[in-house]
Amino acid sequence: MSHFVFLFIISMFINLSQGAQMPYMTTDPKEVSGKSFDYIVVGGGTAGCSLAATLSEKYSVLVIERGGSPFGDPLVEERKYFGYSLLNTDEYSSVAQSFTSVDGIENYRGRVLGGSSAINGGFYSRASDEFVKKAGWDKDLVQDSYKWVESKVVFMPELTQWQSVVQFGFLEAGFYPYNGYSLEHTQGTKIGGSIYDQCGKRHTSADLLGFGKPNCITVLLNSTVKSIIFDGNKTRAVGVRFMESDGNSDRSYKAHVEKHRGEVILTAGALGSPQILLLSGIGPENHLKDFDIPVIVNLKEVGRKMSDNPAISLLVDRFSQNRTLEPPQVAAIAEGYKFILESEVLPTDITTTRISIAAKIAFPKSKGRLKLNSTNPMENPSVKFNYLKNKEDLDACQEMVLHLQHVARSETVTFFLGTQAQDKFVAGDEDLKNFCKQNVRTYYHYHGGCLVGSVVDEDYKVNGVKRLRVIDGSTFEESPGTNPMATVLMLGRYQGIKILKEREEQEIMFLSPQGSPQPQP
Repeated sequence: MSHFVFLFIISMFINLSQGAQMPYMTTDPKEVSGKSFDYIVVGGGTAGCSLAATLSEKYSVLVIERGGSPFGDPLVEERKYFGYSLLNTDEYSSVAQSFTSVDGIENYRGRVLGGSSAINGGFYSRASDEFVKKAGWDKDLVQDSYKWVESKVVFMPELTQWQSVVQFGFLEAGFYPYNGYSLEHTQGTKIGGSIYDQCGKRHTSADLLGFGKPNCITVLLNSTVKSIIFDGNKTRAVGVRFMESDGNSDRSYKAHVEKHRGEVILTAGALGSPQILLLSGIGPENHLKDFDIPVIVNLKEVGRKMSDNPAISLLVDRFSQNRTLEPPQVAAIAEGYKFILESEVLPTDITTTRISIAAKIAFPKSKGRLKLNSTNPMENPSVKFNYLKNKEDLDACQEMVLHLQHVARSETVTFFLGTQAQDKFVAGDEDLKNFCKQNVRTYYHYHGGCLVGSVVDEDYKVNGVKRLRVIDGSTFEESPGTNPMATVLMLGRYQGIKILKEREEQEIMFLSPQGSPQPQP
C-alpha cells in the first residue's frame, strides 16, 4: 500500500466520523489530463478549499494542489508537534516551503492541501467591521460565510498554562478591556477561536472539502501549475498547464474548463497567484520580456504593493527548555487596532523550546514588489517587502517595542518564569530605532500583489482577460483582523456563493421566454 493511499484511508475515517465525505484525490496527473471541468481552482489552500466546496454544490471542480495531503500527518494535525513543520523544510515535498525575501528575512509558505492553515498557529479571529466596509462586501453574506466556516473547523480553546499567564500580562500592560472568548476584532485582550479541537487535532481548510458535493470535486495533489492556457484570441482563460511537483520530470499536462462559462480561479496565495499570472503573460510588459514570456495583458500592478507586517519577537524565558508546545490562544489588540500581540511556546529544535511574545504593526506603510526569479514555477519568486522603510513604520515599531517590554516585565509573567523584572530595557529613540532595524522579522501575514482595483475588479476577475479570477490574500491591501486566516477562509465561501448566484442569473438571462437557449458569448 502506497504512503498516499494509507493517508487517504485515514482521512476518510476521520472525516466520515464528522459526517463529511471527502472528494476523490489522486497524485496521478494522467487521471485529469485532457479533461474538462466547470471550474479549475489553482491552489488547495485556505481560500481554495472553501471555494471549491461551495462551487461543487452545482458544478464540477478540479483543485490542483502543488503539495500533498495533510491527513494522517502528525506534524500538521497534532498540536503537540506545533511548529515542527517549520523546522523540516526541503525543496520539493515538505508541507512548509521556506523562502527568504530580498530584505534578508526568512519566511514560510504552505505547500500542502490546506495551505498555510496546515502550518500556522491556528488562531481564528474575524476582520473588523471597518475592513468589511472598506472592502465593499455584503455584511450579511460575510456573516453567513464566517458562520459556515466556524460551524465546521473552529473551536473554543481551553487555555493552556502559559496562555493563561500571558493574558494577564497583556492586561497588566494596559490592553483593556478584557473581552473573554470572542471571534470579533475589538480593542483589548481576548481569547480567540482555534482550528485545533479539544483533543488537540488541527482542522485545516482541507476539511471543508468534505462539506461540498464529493462527487463533484476532484483533487489533484503534488502537481504544480506552470501557466494558464488562453484561447486563440488571447482574451479568455480556457485551462491550465501543470507538471508533477517532484522535480524529476518536465513533462507538461493540460486540463480545461467547460467551453461556455468555465473559469480558472487562482487561489495560490500572495506569492503563488501573482507568480502564476506573470508566468502566464499577465503583468508588467518590461518584466515579462526579460524572461521572453509572451505578453497577454500588460497589467503593470501585478506583483506590486506587496506588504508584510513588520514584527518584533522577544524571548522571555532565560534559556532553552523542554516545555509543552503552545500555539497562540490569546491576543492583545491595541487602540485603533494599531498593534497585535500574541505569544507562543515554539520549538527551536526537536527537543528544546523557547517562549516568545511577539507583536506586529497592523497597517504598515512600506510596500514592496514581487518579481520572477525564473520561469520555473516551482522556484520561489523574488519578493522584497521593504520592512520599516517608511518612517511611520519605524516610529510605530519603537512604540511597539515598549508595549512588548511592558508585557515581558509584568508581575504575572516574571513570577511565572521565575525571573525578576529587568531594569535594563531598550529605551531612547536611537536605541529603539536600532533595535527595530536589527530585529525586525515577519509575522507570516504577507499579502498583496493582485490588489482589488488594480489587478482584479470588485468581483475578483482579472482585468483585461475573461474567465480568470484571483481569490486569496494577494488581493488584500492590508491584513484583516489579528491574522488573515479567518477572513481568507470566509472569502472562499463568500465569493463561491456570489459566483453561484452570478451563474444562476446568467442562465436565466440566456434563456428565452419559451425556454430555448440563446447564443452564448
